Amino acid sequence: MKKCKRIFIYTFLSIATIVSIFPFLWMISSMTNQSVDVTRGRLLPGTHLFENVKKLFETVDIVPALVNSGIIAVVTTFLTLFIASLAGYGFEIHRSKGKDIVFNIVLLTMMIPFAAIMVPLYRLFGGITDTMPFFGIDTLAAAILPTVTTAFFIFFFRQNTKMFSRDLIEAGRIDGLSEWGIFLRIYVPTMKTTYAAAAIIAFMNSWNNYLWPLVILQSPEKRTIPLLISNLGSSYSPDYGMIMTAIVIATLPTALVFFFMQKHFVAGMMGSVKG
Repeated sequence: MKKCKRIFIYTFLSIATIVSIFPFLWMISSMTNQSVDVTRGRLLPGTHLFENVKKLFETVDIVPALVNSGIIAVVTTFLTLFIASLAGYGFEIHRSKGKDIVFNIVLLTMMIPFAAIMVPLYRLFGGITDTMPFFGIDTLAAAILPTVTTAFFIFFFRQNTKMFSRDLIEAGRIDGLSEWGIFLRIYVPTMKTTYAAAAIIAFMNSWNNYLWPLVILQSPEKRTIPLLISNLGSSYSPDYGMIMTAIVIATLPTALVFFFMQKHFVAGMMGSVKG
């Protein structure tokens, strides 16, 4: 019975692995083929990789798009970690009568789809374009600010903060540290796995964000990599080999971030469950 159960588990996991990895393998194979081979469903690697790469860099400005996406992703990730961890720390460590009410209101914002607040946000940034052009429409700052942090990240840090030892806080206060000192010198180093897990999620969400940059960024030189790939696919006769090459290049940063930080990611996610 145990042997049959083990065979079933490994068979199921093998099938799930193949299903999960197949799209990525097909994408890598397609970037080495011509567009006509991709449309025909060719699965084997071809010999047109360098041709597709050369055509991509000659046809579109992919480097500025990668730079724009990188700036937005890095700044958004940094601000998200700082604000969400500060909020989660405050909600869990500092006690007050209305704390849980405010936290529940914050959680309720998770029920509101972004499409519902997209028009008010656009009008908000449109209204400050003349007075504060750096934060107005068609700026990277406008693409960053609405996505700086979410209720999910605040909830994530609060749940992980439940595991944070209160003795460390008391020891810091006895040593004369201020609340900022406790947060920066004790809390942040202790919760590094939580920060790593949140950083991966925030970076991937920001890098792959499509809807809000599509609305707020109007100049071609401000386009991010998802917008660039979307434009490539919407042409009259799309070159699928070139598109797959662009997709693979766009996937590399998030893949590298995850692979380098996956141990911390697993530890951070397990910490949130245990909390």
